[in-house]
Amino acid sequence: MLFLGIYFFTLLGNLGMLLVISADSHLHSPMYFFLSHLSFLDLCFSSVTVPNMLENLLSQRKTISVEACLVQAFFVLISAGTEAFLLSAMAYDRYVAICHPLLYGQLISKQQCVQFVWGSWGLGFLDAVINIPVALKMDFCDTYTIPHYSCELPSLFPLSCSDVSTNLIIMLCIMIPHGAVTFLSIFFSYVFIVSTILSITSSSGRGKAFSTCSSHLVTVLLFYGSGFLRYFMPTSGSFLELVFSVQYSVITPMLNPLIYSLKNKEVKAAVRRTLGKCLSCHC
Repeated sequence: MLFLGIYFFTLLGNLGMLLVISADSHLHSPMYFFLSHLSFLDLCFSSVTVPNMLENLLSQRKTISVEACLVQAFFVLISAGTEAFLLSAMAYDRYVAICHPLLYGQLISKQQCVQFVWGSWGLGFLDAVINIPVALKMDFCDTYTIPHYSCELPSLFPLSCSDVSTNLIIMLCIMIPHGAVTFLSIFFSYVFIVSTILSITSSSGRGKAFSTCSSHLVTVLLFYGSGFLRYFMPTSGSFLELVFSVQYSVITPMLNPLIYSLKNKEVKAAVRRTLGKCLSCHC
């Protein structure tokens, strides 16, 4: 019931964000364009893992075929990889908005936003296409227990009876540059953002500038913190590892719409306007 409730609120929150952003013309800006795609990604990410988790928690026979497990790992890589690149694009958007506000319309155009989103999906798909075909060559000589709630590559490597050194090297050669490039781009964006905010003389101006990027910063810390610990901790099946796995793939997609809606006055105002329109139409 706990995970079913989490999944329900994940669907409700992210679908609500998509509806509000598409219905309210005040939110038709690059920042909310990226946010709508983040909500769609969170829907995909949670739907890849949580329904199978709910089935396993209810059923007596908790089994999955190797092929089905690799299919789930394929979509996890696409969703997580795309979200990492999308978060870096959102950090760049906040950097331009705060550090170069007069050039915002030139540097962040609608066409560039679409290119950022499609580029994020393309690179996430590339991660999965490189890793999963190599994983298909792994041999599993017996029935094994995956010490996790979902199928991800780090959980499968210790279960294979074949040599997985090539698989591990390929995964690290993809994950480390992927994580480093996206994390460093976000890090340096926020270094410049913080430097610009501190140079603002007005306290109200500093507060307003910080409020526009604080929600995104919280999302980044949740995603990268739990994702890093999930993929780079030794697979042991410990309770702490299970907590990081659930945080990464289940809790974070539910929290993102709450973080952006509770800390964003424009989103709350848009929700009120959308609810008002719905009620007036119903009346």
